[in-house]
Amino acid sequence: MTDRVRTMSPPVHLGMPLPAPTPVAHCRVCTKAAGDRRAAQDRGDLSAVTDANVAIRSHPHEGARTAH
Repeated sequence: MTDRVRTMSPPVHLGMPLPAPTPVAHCRVCTKAAGDRRAAQDRGDLSAVTDANVAIRSHPHEGARTAH
């Protein structure tokens, strides 16, 4: 016989959302993702806004200058 848990789980604590990333100038991926994000914002599609933000943050930026 199994014992049933009769209490609630502890609350989930979420942090504040990250600010929207700034697209890197002259990067084709960033330019496309920024346009997609703008269109998604206009239609109220917050899931697509998040997807575009992830794309901007997570790819290697073309034309980005690296520190030596």
